Amino acid sequence: MGFEPLVQKNPLRILKLGKDSTSEMGLVMARAGLGKTALLVQIALDTILLGNRVIHVSVGASIDKTRAWYDDILRHILQEHSVTNPHELIDMIGRHRMIMTFKESAFDRARLEERMNDLIMQDIFKADCLVVDGIDFDSVDRATIEDVRDFAEAMSLQVWFSATCHRGDERVSAAGVPAPCHEIDDLFDTVILIKPEDDKIRLNVVKNKGEVQNGDVGLDLDPTTMMVKKS
Repeated sequence: MGFEPLVQKNPLRILKLGKDSTSEMGLVMARAGLGKTALLVQIALDTILLGNRVIHVSVGASIDKTRAWYDDILRHILQEHSVTNPHELIDMIGRHRMIMTFKESAFDRARLEERMNDLIMQDIFKADCLVVDGIDFDSVDRATIEDVRDFAEAMSLQVWFSATCHRGDERVSAAGVPAPCHEIDDLFDTVILIKPEDDKIRLNVVKNKGEVQNGDVGLDLDPTTMMVKKS
């Protein structure tokens, strides 16, 4: 198998990710420990397999920990699919992905823009997609996210964030986006909620391409592997 069938068979195709997504912002929300990073990594890998380059910004976590997530997800992909040249796939992903780390207090548009522009000017790496994992949306202000959105539009970047919601916090936007992102949900084009239901972990899409959705798109996370699968 070449790499193209991995894209075609990816359950995330339902969401039409990567199709005309330039300058769009996405958000993955869940309570702690339910698979936000795993889903972001799968979105990033799908983006890479579509021929794009990804910068994964890990806020408050090490490069090694983030790389381990990619290694785990990729191992599950290779176990599930027969890939003719797995080492070529691994090498290609390594060339099309860069991991950055930021301290929580150090993440803002100015620092992000400086680091990314340095990579471009030195002809090291130019990203098409930016994944930002680990921001505390309970303490971040709207202006910070607006700045990133403006930056994404200027750089023609697709951007994905993760956010942690909390049990017992009933605040929710009119579109169905829970706190702490209920007051800034207009900044995101796509919002995916990871929700445990009985023995499943469901992916509910609240918004997709700017349009409010009914939630159920027939996707789950496997609670053992954290891989996206059809319900």
